[in-house]
Amino acid sequence: MEGNVNRKEYILFMVITSFGMGSKVLKEAKELGIKGGTIFLGKGTIKSHLLELLGLYEVKKEIILMIAEANLEDVLHEGLRSKFHLNKPNHGIAFSMYLQKVLGTRCSRDTNQEQIGGKYTMEHEVIFTIVDRGLAEDVVDVAVSAGASGGTIINARGAGMHEHSTLFSMSLEPEKEIVMILSEKIKSDNIIAAINKAMQIDAPGKGMLFTMDVNKTSGLFSNND
Repeated sequence: MEGNVNRKEYILFMVITSFGMGSKVLKEAKELGIKGGTIFLGKGTIKSHLLELLGLYEVKKEIILMIAEANLEDVLHEGLRSKFHLNKPNHGIAFSMYLQKVLGTRCSRDTNQEQIGGKYTMEHEVIFTIVDRGLAEDVVDVAVSAGASGGTIINARGAGMHEHSTLFSMSLEPEKEIVMILSEKIKSDNIIAAINKAMQIDAPGKGMLFTMDVNKTSGLFSNND
C-alpha cells in the first residue's frame, strides 16, 4: 500500500452522504488536512417495490469532491469513518482514487487486501455514465439488473441553455445527467456491457461512459452484511 501511495502525488477523495451533511464532512476533512472541496447535489436510488409505490425510491444526496495529497488518504478514511460512523450501513460512502490515471482501463497494481466495511480494497471501480437528461433512471435500472447495487444520479445541467458544466475537466452540454456507480470489479464488465447495449453508448451523441479504479473505500457493505 505504501509503495503505491508513493507513485502518485495526489488523490481524488469523494464522499456520498445524506442531504445536509456535506458541509459537516468538508469541515471535518479540513481539520484532517484538506485545503478545500466542492459540494454538489445528487440523488441516490433505493430499489424497493414498496418504496417505489410510495414515491420514496429517490433519496437526496450530497457529493463532496476533494483533492488531497496521497499521504492523507488513510487519515481521511479513518478520520471520516470514525466521525460519521461509516463503518455502519447507510451512514455514507467514501472512496479515493489516484489522479492522472488513464480512464477506462484497469491499473496494473495487484493486491487482494479486503476488509468488512470496505476498509482496504483494490477490488472496486467507479463507473461514470453521462446521458441526456431523463435517461439516468434507465441507466440505473439496467445497471441493477446486471448486478449493481444502485447508483447516484447527478444533474449536470447548466443554469442556462448556453452554459456548460464540467466534470474532471470535461465539458458537459446542458441537459445532461451523470450516473455514478461504485462496483466490484468482478461485476463491472457485465454492468458496463448492459449499459452500453441498452443505452447505445457507442453510437454518436448517445452519451459517454468511463471508469476509474478505486484505491480504497469506506462504508461499503454487501447485501448480506
